[in-house]
Amino acid sequence: MEERSGLSPDGQLPSRMLQLPPRPPSLAMKRSFPRLVSPGNEGVTLSTTRGNGVDYLAELPLRRVVSNSSMKSSKSSKQGNKPHIQLIHAPIPRRHLLNSSASHHWLHTPPLSPTSSRGTSPVSTTSAVQSSPRRPVHKSFSSLLEHEQQFPRRRRSSVGPGGGVVGFNEPSTPTGTSFRHDGGVLVSEKTAQEKNGVDTAMGRKWVRWMHKKGIKEWTVPSAIAFATLVKLCISLGSYSGKSTPPMYGDYEAQRHWMELTLHLPFRQWYTYDLQYWGLDYPPLTAYVSWICGIVASWINPSWVALDASRGIETEASKVFMRMTVLAWDLVVYIPALLFFAHSWQGTRSNRTQIMALLILLLQPALLLIDFGHFQYNSVMLGFTLLAINFFTTGKDLWGAVCFVLSLGFKQMALYYAPAIGSYLLAKCIYLGPRDGGKLFLRLAMVTIATFTLLFIPFLPPFAPLSAILDPITRIFPFARGLFEDKVANFWCASNVVIKWKAWASSGVLIKVSTILTALGFLPAVFGLLRAGIKFMSSNPTEPRPAHPPFLPLLPYAMLTSSMSFFLFSFQVHEKTILLPLMPMTLLLSGASSESSMFAWGALVNNVAVFSMWPLLKRDGLGIQYIAALLLWNRLIGYNPLKIPRQSFIHLLSFAVYIAIAMLHILEVLISPPARYPDLFPVLNVLVSTPVFVLTWLWSIKCGVEVSWALGGPGPGSAATSKATAAEQIQRRMSDSNGSTVMPGAGAEGVVVGQGYRQLGMRAMSLGYAQSRRRPQFTQRGSSVGLGEVERETSDS
Repeated sequence: MEERSGLSPDGQLPSRMLQLPPRPPSLAMKRSFPRLVSPGNEGVTLSTTRGNGVDYLAELPLRRVVSNSSMKSSKSSKQGNKPHIQLIHAPIPRRHLLNSSASHHWLHTPPLSPTSSRGTSPVSTTSAVQSSPRRPVHKSFSSLLEHEQQFPRRRRSSVGPGGGVVGFNEPSTPTGTSFRHDGGVLVSEKTAQEKNGVDTAMGRKWVRWMHKKGIKEWTVPSAIAFATLVKLCISLGSYSGKSTPPMYGDYEAQRHWMELTLHLPFRQWYTYDLQYWGLDYPPLTAYVSWICGIVASWINPSWVALDASRGIETEASKVFMRMTVLAWDLVVYIPALLFFAHSWQGTRSNRTQIMALLILLLQPALLLIDFGHFQYNSVMLGFTLLAINFFTTGKDLWGAVCFVLSLGFKQMALYYAPAIGSYLLAKCIYLGPRDGGKLFLRLAMVTIATFTLLFIPFLPPFAPLSAILDPITRIFPFARGLFEDKVANFWCASNVVIKWKAWASSGVLIKVSTILTALGFLPAVFGLLRAGIKFMSSNPTEPRPAHPPFLPLLPYAMLTSSMSFFLFSFQVHEKTILLPLMPMTLLLSGASSESSMFAWGALVNNVAVFSMWPLLKRDGLGIQYIAALLLWNRLIGYNPLKIPRQSFIHLLSFAVYIAIAMLHILEVLISPPARYPDLFPVLNVLVSTPVFVLTWLWSIKCGVEVSWALGGPGPGSAATSKATAAEQIQRRMSDSNGSTVMPGAGAEGVVVGQGYRQLGMRAMSLGYAQSRRRPQFTQRGSSVGLGEVERETSDS
């Protein structure tokens, strides 16, 4: 076949010239190109000619391309025959011209990456065809926030083409940070080392090993199996109230409710022998106990014999009770975690999703309480997690059903009610009067219907209307007092100085605690409602995304609300710290190990387990306490003993861990005086409470920062106050020439704050800004953008 050449038959360049785009206004380009040398060819100097207002290339450099026939003829060279090499002359692609070293001077671009043929400049002023927008950089809910805090942006100016000054913001790096190229991307040494396996996170190493061995499809089943094995090992230990008659403990309470619901009619569930572990949880807990009682009666009726089985502690009955916790955990909590990894972390790598799953599966506080102390908290937390997962996919009605089920299982789920209720109300506002009104009515009907189904045995015609008061009075036990045992909250900590029970009556304390609790979660409610109003659409026909742009506020609002209830509400016990821990651990699961989010999450989880040490010690779970903490911290790669960096959270962590270690040592070496038998529990409260208070304040701070990042501090900027989100998208998606404009840039190329979903960016990871845009280049004194800023894709 005849070879075709890029040259005309007479050996001259083709008459068809390559047209360059018109020069941008107020930008002057040099009239000559550098002399380029192509391998195997002499360089050709390029110049431009002017014709009809358009620049043309007068000459183009040529490159040698060896044809297939020349490759075949190479064999003849070994036999002494001179090969006949045919050359194909073709112009060098124009994008390669910008990769020459000489072009860096007038473009003011950094040197080329040693592993990439492209410069690191995000924009090219000589591109004839505007490149299609790349996928945005997806950051997690926490990593982007911490990046902005650790690497603040500083202003930089440089001389652009034609002497114009180009100003842009670039991230500043801390002193002493070294970088290197990894796969064509400039990363820090620590990031590259972690990627190459030089890190201390045992979970990440294991996930990487599974992938390298080609068995990554077994990673999730193996993680669940390992977590199940850890739960069974913890279950081999003691439990609440073991061999401590006459009341025993929570283990006996859960078993007693099985016999009670199995043998008594519905109306007597909340009235039978209240002095011996009367039922004080909502009806869904009673239904779960009833199902477990039926299964127990099939296996061995003596385990749940009414009254006769009180205090039973046979080995077979203990195995059955432990298996019920594990079964409900597998039915509700594990699917919720898998759903979370798929919905909130879905756009991240498979390894990151599995690592997040491992962090949540082996959370030490929940393992020690449910599988050690003995409770069913994973059911309540699982339903709540399912609710926020459904909110992520836009299935708000299913989310409302799941949250009502969480409330119907344990009333402590009310800790999340202000945040979730405010989110749903904000979404109704966000959707506008028509669609929002429909959603509000549907949510109201679904919520009422679900509550009605849960309480239907206590409602007419199955029972008189007054019967509904029996479960309600048991669910809210105001007669128990302000706090129970030694719990690390505001009331117990301040009770060391102010004896609240002697200072005020129970009625006054209930009102004061209600006011303080409401003030505590008010910032979260205000932030969500304000976001709903800010992004509200006045156009009923405007298409809306599956979830609103303020969805990233939800986990921070849940943390603020639940921590406010834990610190200030009436009748709190130490196990309710599990509720603030869930959103905190969700945030931790997507954070970088070098971020302060990671440090806060690890500190709060460790201090929460420490705050329950008096309870775990009383239950005989000391070995499980140490083992669970060591395993989880080793899994996530957190070392509390490392030298802290000069930041508040690391200094706080270092001081807190020193206090915890000293308190444990003193507790082993010294017996408390007879006058102060609760000395060490009180010291435990005084160490833990400040950490929880700071966490509550930190969650409010993060919520404000997230709200600011999503849309700015005010009700609307000047550029966006009179335009809806859809109108702004349409304005940005096309300019007068029909070329695409970077989402997030205004009509004049100015970046304006908008929700990530409206700007065409995919949602992921709980996060406060799901995608990060590089800074736009603007000329001094002009608002004309130089082109679309190139976004690199990376796996966070």
